[in-house]
Amino acid sequence: MAEHRTAPADTSDSDNWIRLRTLVLLRWWAIMGQISALIVAQRLYNLELEIGLCYLAIGASVISNLVAGFVFPENKRLTESQTLLVVLFDMLQLALMLYLTGGLHNPFSILIVGPVTVSASALSSRSTIFLGVMSILIVSLLIPFHLPLRTADGFFLRVPQIFLFGNWFAIVIAVIFLGVYSRWIVSEMRAMAEALQATQMALAREQKLTDLGGVVAAAAHELGTPLATIKLASSELAEELADTPDLRDDALLIREQADRCRDILRSMGRAGKDDLHLRRAPLSAVVEEAADPHIDRGKSIHFEHAPAEGSRALQPEILRRPEVIHGLRNLVQNAVDFARADVWVESRWSDDEITVRIMDDGRGYPPHLLGRIGDPLMRRRGGGRDPRRPEYEGMGLGLFIAKTLLERSGADLSFANGTESFRHRLDRAQRTGAVVEVRWPRAAIASGTGPGMPLGENQPIRA
Repeated sequence: MAEHRTAPADTSDSDNWIRLRTLVLLRWWAIMGQISALIVAQRLYNLELEIGLCYLAIGASVISNLVAGFVFPENKRLTESQTLLVVLFDMLQLALMLYLTGGLHNPFSILIVGPVTVSASALSSRSTIFLGVMSILIVSLLIPFHLPLRTADGFFLRVPQIFLFGNWFAIVIAVIFLGVYSRWIVSEMRAMAEALQATQMALAREQKLTDLGGVVAAAAHELGTPLATIKLASSELAEELADTPDLRDDALLIREQADRCRDILRSMGRAGKDDLHLRRAPLSAVVEEAADPHIDRGKSIHFEHAPAEGSRALQPEILRRPEVIHGLRNLVQNAVDFARADVWVESRWSDDEITVRIMDDGRGYPPHLLGRIGDPLMRRRGGGRDPRRPEYEGMGLGLFIAKTLLERSGADLSFANGTESFRHRLDRAQRTGAVVEVRWPRAAIASGTGPGMPLGENQPIRA
C-alpha cells in the first residue's frame, strides 16, 4: 500500500536562493584568513614564499568582491549557474594559493573541502558532483605540482610520502563523505519544510470549511422561523383566495419557494452550528463524518463501534477538531485508494483510552517501508510506481499530513499489515491489507461532557 501524492518539482534546484552578499561576506573572511596566514608564515616562521604571486591571487578575490559589491544590489540573488561559477572561482583561487605554498604539504589544504560542502548545501546534485570531482582532481595534481615550502636557512619542509598519501586520501574521503552527508541532511530538511507547509495548508483549509459550515448552519437555524411564518401566511392566503385562481397560484408558489429555501439551508448546514452541542459529537459520528467523502467511491466501508473488550464505558463525545477529522479522512482515503473491495473502520473506547483502527483488504504496506511510514516524501524503493495506480508515486505526503495532524491532537499512530496482526483471528481473515491504529488518551480529545449533561448557552453569531 503506497501513499498518494503527485510528483513534486525537483527540490534540489535552488535557483535564486543564495544571496550574492552572503558569498561576498564569506569570501572577505577567507581573504582575511589567507592574509593572516601569509603574515604569520613569513614573519613568525621565516618561510620563503612567492609572496608577490600569493598577494596577486588574493588580489583577484579582493577585486571580484569589490566588483560584486559595487555593481550588483545588496539583495541580488544568484541562480544555480551563477552560484556554481562563484564557488568554482573560490576553489580555483584556493588551489592556486596551495600551489604557491607547498601543495598538500601545506596543512591548510583541507580547506579545499569547503566549496564542496557549500555546493552540497545549496546547489543541485549535478553541480555538487562536478565540484567534488574538481576538488579531487586539484588535490591529485597538487601532489607532483607545487612550489615547495622553504625556510630562510634553505631547508625544505616536506612530509613523508606515507603522510602525503594519507593527507590526499583523507581529503578525498572528506569530499565524498561531507558532500553526501550535507546533501542528505539538507534534502531531509527541505522535504520536512515542504511537508509541514502542506500540513498547515490542509489544516487551514479544514478549519475554514468547518467555520463556513458553522456559519451556514447558524443561518439555517435563524432563518427557520421567518421561513415558517412565510409558509403559514402563504397557506392562509391560498385558502382565502380560492375564488381567484391566479392569486391563489401565486400564494402557493410563495409557499413552495419557502419550502425550497428551507431545504437548501438545511442541506448546506450539515456541518453544524457553532455552539456547544455541534462543536462536539459522539465518537462514532465524528469517525463516520471523516469517512463520508469516500463512501461512494466504489469500495465498501464497514463501520464497527463498540466499547473495548471488558469495558462498560459509555461512548465518549469528542471535540470536532479539524485536525482529527482531516487526519482520519486522509487515512480512510489512503485505505480506499488501495483496497480491493472493502475497508473496515473500527472505533473502541474504555474509561482511559480511545482507539480508531482503519483496515483494508489490499496488498498492505511494503514490508521494507513499514518503519518509515509517515515520513514526508518517502519514495518507493527503486523509484518505481504502483502499476495499478500510475498517478501515485508513493511520496508519503498524505500519511505524513495525517500523522502530523493526529499527533498534534495527542494521538499515537502505529502501522502494520493485516496478515501479521490478524494471523490467528479467523473473524478478521479478510483484513489482509494495511492497518492503521490511532490511539488517544481519553482525556486528550473527549469533550468533558456526557450524555444528558447540560450544554450551556448557545453563543450568539457575531459579524
